[in-house]
Amino acid sequence: MSTTTPPLLDAAATQARLPMAQLCRQLAQAAAELAAGHIHCPERQALPLPEGGTLLSMPASAADIAIHKLVNVCPQNTGQGLATIHGVVGVYDAVSGVPQLLLDGPTVTARRTAAVSLLAIQTLLPAELRHVALVGTGKQARAHAAALAECYPGLRVDIHSRSTDSAASTCRQLASLPLQLTPKVGRIDDGAEVVILLTTSRSPLYDQPARAGRLLIGTGAFRPEMAELGPTSIAGSQLFCDDVPGARHEAGDLIQAGVDWAQVHSLADALAGRLDPAAPKLFKSVGSAAWDLAAARCALAAIRQEQEA
Repeated sequence: MSTTTPPLLDAAATQARLPMAQLCRQLAQAAAELAAGHIHCPERQALPLPEGGTLLSMPASAADIAIHKLVNVCPQNTGQGLATIHGVVGVYDAVSGVPQLLLDGPTVTARRTAAVSLLAIQTLLPAELRHVALVGTGKQARAHAAALAECYPGLRVDIHSRSTDSAASTCRQLASLPLQLTPKVGRIDDGAEVVILLTTSRSPLYDQPARAGRLLIGTGAFRPEMAELGPTSIAGSQLFCDDVPGARHEAGDLIQAGVDWAQVHSLADALAGRLDPAAPKLFKSVGSAAWDLAAARCALAAIRQEQEA
């Protein structure tokens, strides 16, 4: 691999090197390293861009590699037929600083976010997974559907939207996936063992009483003024978060519910078995550069395997 001009992987090439099973394993390792202080990732920086855009800078370092995710989020692009998010993840050797790889930033974000949800399901759901409700029809919802199809082929997945047309359209877009897709509007089906919310709603979309055997995952709301999960669901659940320090500033659901942060447990806690088996579980995902570092490790391992084949 060149030490001066690292290969740039486009979206398709990046996705091909982030298989879900391997990515989940890398995330579990990264969560343990982050909790032990072996991965360093400061709070992400956000700089304003014109017309409501934001430039996000997210670095992380470990003993083997360092990464820097630099992405631009420009909401006004939707009216121009452009993607909302653009950017790259730079991957570097931690000792020499030599560039190793450039990955497509939006693809890394979508894949590692979906993988965090899958890792939460594998860790926090005691029952066999048969039925999932996805609330939302955007890129993250599609990424989660693809991730579920990869790890749980044949799974029933309900696609929830505010309109029947939107839910049905998303199901048609995902029709090639090996899933039992059902468009839905309104109340979540009682049989869904997992509910994953993937919107930017400013008011709760789900506030049913927490119940054992149903895992709630909030992924979409990432600002203090946003909330997908309501206080009733939150108050009755044992709370977990992928990045507790980040959630204190970004997890609008938990902030608005006034949670006791001493009672919010990390992903590393869940992986270590520090949980109440009988309690309903709620997992809040806000993202971390440590998860981008895990994705970079996954991609590098895949490339090494290709070179050795």
